[in-house]
Amino acid sequence: MKSPHRTLSARNSASRAGKRRLLVLGLSAALLLAGLPARAIDTLYLYNWNNYISEDTVQRFEAHCKCRLKQDYYSDNEEMLAKLEAGAVGYDVLVPTGNAVESLVRRHALREIDRARLPNLRNIKREFLDTWFDPGNRYSVPYATSVTLIGFNADKMKELDLPTDSWALIFEPQYLKKLKGRVTVLNSQRELMAAAMKYLGYSVQEHDPAKWEEAKRLILRAKPYWAAFSNSTYIKDLAIGTIWVAHGYSNDMWRAQQDAAAAKRPFTIGFATPKEGAVLAVDNFVLHKSGRRPDLAHQFIDFMLEGSNAADVSNLIGAGNPNAAATSHIRPEIAANPGIFPPAAELQRLEMLRDFDPKLRRTLSRMWTEIKVR
Repeated sequence: MKSPHRTLSARNSASRAGKRRLLVLGLSAALLLAGLPARAIDTLYLYNWNNYISEDTVQRFEAHCKCRLKQDYYSDNEEMLAKLEAGAVGYDVLVPTGNAVESLVRRHALREIDRARLPNLRNIKREFLDTWFDPGNRYSVPYATSVTLIGFNADKMKELDLPTDSWALIFEPQYLKKLKGRVTVLNSQRELMAAAMKYLGYSVQEHDPAKWEEAKRLILRAKPYWAAFSNSTYIKDLAIGTIWVAHGYSNDMWRAQQDAAAAKRPFTIGFATPKEGAVLAVDNFVLHKSGRRPDLAHQFIDFMLEGSNAADVSNLIGAGNPNAAATSHIRPEIAANPGIFPPAAELQRLEMLRDFDPKLRRTLSRMWTEIKVR
């Protein structure tokens, strides 16, 4: 006869063991179910300019948020807007220039910023807040600035006795004859036509189609002397000496300058803002409505607003910086470069690109098509 005590004890033991197995199985299933979506959704999707955030910064943010940062790249605001207009979704953060922010706001494509989740927004310089393209900063947070200017092989320019302080260098045949096949210009309707407009003495915000037509003719006259329309390859080409003059962004010119120096090239890369004026770009973080992780998006933006993180874009790629807390962290030779941080007197000659009404946009688009096919 079995002992009642031993039978009850065995039954209780079996019951406890069964409960433990059920608990372990339950916890394992819960962790599995929780873990799979976490790996899938703890990712921030960033649609960004080429070469606009360093791998070091990416790794620091990923360690900070315990998430992944995935980037797709564009080389022009129009390219980015066209992709979104065609139905691209899923990007949490975009980095558009002011006129593209204006366009995205008009399209109701952006999610409003929650300022309470961005304590480091206080670091932005006053002059970069409450801008014409986003009064009150409801949708945008300034990230970096650049000037669209002329980069050049300083030794070749001296040898050929060519001016480096004017858009004439890329538009006038008398200079281009000495440079044929050694000049690139941006593959950007707005940027290239804006350079032509500034050289002609007009505003880049001009609404008169006749003046834009004049700019188109100027470009077509110069086009036969150019080597290419390029948004990114000009950095390498300038640094290795394949081209001698490039129309492009100040941070790209800084990179070409550094690359040439690091490779001990027998020439120096310089860059300067033309005396006729140029385009100033303020690139901004914005939240796209299709993004699935506004929480990570806010975390990313606030991380990038912290002084040392904000300075990283200047130190690593030579971008201008609207963040006051970044100033003490920026290398002195970069902070003192007038091509990157234009002095007050030069700022008065700079203009931002603005969005146009649909009729003028269509007109400029037709002009651009003619420029590219002729």
